[in-house]
Amino acid sequence: MPTKTTEAAHDALVAALGADHVRAANDQDHGIGHSLVAAVEGTEQAAAAMKVAAEHQLRVVPKGSGSKLDWGAPPRDVDLLLDLSPANEVVEHAAGDLVVHALAGTPIAEINRTVRSGGQQLAIDQPIDSATVGGVIATANSGPCRHLFGGVRDLLIGITVVLADGTVTTAGGKVVKNVAGYDLCKLYTGSFGTLGVITEAVFRLHPVADEHRWITVTTDDAAAAAAAADTIRHSQAMPTAIEVDRPAGGPFTVCGQVEGRPSATHARALELAAEIGGDVVDQPPQWWGKHPFTPDGTGLRVGAEPTGMRDLLGAVEQLAGELPVSVRGAIGLGVLHLGLPADSDPTAIARLTSRLRDRGDYAVLERAPREVLQAVDPWGPIAAGPLALMRRTKDQFDPQHRLAPGRFVGGI
Repeated sequence: MPTKTTEAAHDALVAALGADHVRAANDQDHGIGHSLVAAVEGTEQAAAAMKVAAEHQLRVVPKGSGSKLDWGAPPRDVDLLLDLSPANEVVEHAAGDLVVHALAGTPIAEINRTVRSGGQQLAIDQPIDSATVGGVIATANSGPCRHLFGGVRDLLIGITVVLADGTVTTAGGKVVKNVAGYDLCKLYTGSFGTLGVITEAVFRLHPVADEHRWITVTTDDAAAAAAAADTIRHSQAMPTAIEVDRPAGGPFTVCGQVEGRPSATHARALELAAEIGGDVVDQPPQWWGKHPFTPDGTGLRVGAEPTGMRDLLGAVEQLAGELPVSVRGAIGLGVLHLGLPADSDPTAIARLTSRLRDRGDYAVLERAPREVLQAVDPWGPIAAGPLALMRRTKDQFDPQHRLAPGRFVGGI
């Protein structure tokens, strides 16, 4: 057990949370090197745990379901895993205001089950069924519907965060028009747990449409796939999402989703399908909204302007060489995910990532085996100015760098 994680720290956590909430780490605890696990049921207990952590200089990584705990760079010298999965509750569904308030450990799927009773949805469709509020905000992970409804940053209107010293902070509010602290909501989104422990969130909701249709077209040509996506994106059908899928060595399938009133939606879909030479179906493809990589494989997120999708798809195909790369993602927004099997050559993955970055494309490793992470920086280079700003922000929110140390850009 590391020197800092002393019996005194364990006893202090037990005194603050109760013996049932604190235990020694074991082999099933995600393998990030920590010695203690503390489970908390909400903001008050999270603050109590973080105060103890500050007193005993413990380095802390927060988690919900743990589905994305291995995303980003591996955190360094972790002492305490703060488990927020017991903080699982939809606190309030204000249907009239189109907002929902939930604790950080609440699965997004559970929120949608709750709000669907009012004909509403939280349009953060998730590739991982167990994904929770805190983890989704921390990783800024959105699904296909981001095309129309926006990403996590756009839907998050209020947040409660416990800072490294145990201070409880709030930003935003409980009504859509309240924008006080909105920039702080954006700041925490995508911070990978390095600025604070997210404990509660308030999201804006949207009505669920009466009817959905999907328009699909399949082609072996990257240029034709990009052209089909552009046609859907510029159409007056107002697509909810535009996705692409290409299994390793297979053809491209472009799929657009439209929604609205019965019959009118189907008519719009037929018009759009005729324009791109595609088909209309009443269910999404089996691959829709899922990552192209397995939990033990390598996943990259690459991006360019939507107008640059033809070049990016072609570059991935050319640069991958013998690597069996699967491609899937929001071609209408210019954000794609690449998937490679767990046994792929780490050196070849590093070479592919480096070449994509050399082209000027955005390319980060979402998750990868340790052997791959040893061969390539998951975040890649960043300009000195933005990196200095990020480091100053880290210094302000976590002066001792005890929150998820090393997990984010530039070793933050």
